[in-house]
Amino acid sequence: MTARHFISTLGVALLLAIAALAYLWHAPAENTPERPDIAFAPLTDTTLKDPDNPIKVFHVDFARIEHDLPLSLADRAKITPENLKTLSQEEIDQIYARLTAGPIPDGFMRGDLFFAKGEKGLRTRLGEILDGGLGTVADTKIEALEKFGRSLWKGKRFYRDERILRNVIEDFKPLEGLIDDPGKLQTVEIPRQGLLSYISPRTTAWLLFPAKLYCGQSLVDGRRESIIIDYAYTHDLPGYMERPDALAGRGGLMIRDEIRMVRPGFYLGRAYANRVFLLNFTVYDAETADNGLQAFLDGKPVAEDCWVGEQGVAAAQ
Repeated sequence: MTARHFISTLGVALLLAIAALAYLWHAPAENTPERPDIAFAPLTDTTLKDPDNPIKVFHVDFARIEHDLPLSLADRAKITPENLKTLSQEEIDQIYARLTAGPIPDGFMRGDLFFAKGEKGLRTRLGEILDGGLGTVADTKIEALEKFGRSLWKGKRFYRDERILRNVIEDFKPLEGLIDDPGKLQTVEIPRQGLLSYISPRTTAWLLFPAKLYCGQSLVDGRRESIIIDYAYTHDLPGYMERPDALAGRGGLMIRDEIRMVRPGFYLGRAYANRVFLLNFTVYDAETADNGLQAFLDGKPVAEDCWVGEQGVAAAQ
């Protein structure tokens, strides 16, 4: 090793050490988030009976939940992308049903995804259904799939005026075999997370899987519209590449997402494949969420691009 090479290597190591110290100094302690302190209805309605089927279980109606337990602005402020993961799927559904779509976002929003938890919130819904050894395997596999999804998918880039969207992929290596010409992929600069952000605050990501944006009926709660992210007819969008973009379309997995606003800068989403529910996700713009929080709590009106339904006022009080 030459002296010049040694000095260069030492300089890089020193730079990494400084960055590590800065990260450890500024990074928040990793604690398991607490459940948001908001009200939920029982999962079943015991007041309803079917005389022809006495063992039939009735789930609580979303309209009744919203009438009896509307989410206040303060309640919405308690919800974060992290503490949503502590809830069961039924509880997440109850939150989603008490939200309206809000405005269609614009620009890059960082994403996170998580699979459905069971009623006790400690295991996945699939793990509870399978139970025993198979349930444990299912929990492990889903946890690994969540980690893989997070490493690959970093969020969504919304183009509000064009009513289109593209997904932000930081590392397309796992998809490289499905891409005809990687050199033609569109890219975007996004804020970097983790240790390397102290060395280089931004990184290049790729824009894949375009989708159309519009207002439409929710697949879980038809009382009001959601913002729909539709991959079915995207072959005519600018920059469309059949491989890999067709994978999400009607000739592939038939993906359809929908989102509703928790508060400005923060949306809760649901992903479906061929109308079958797959997973929950969030998209979050920290700057908008932080800077607009007080105005939101003060009751500043929020634009609604989609139909809010007959109970829209109850959800916004």
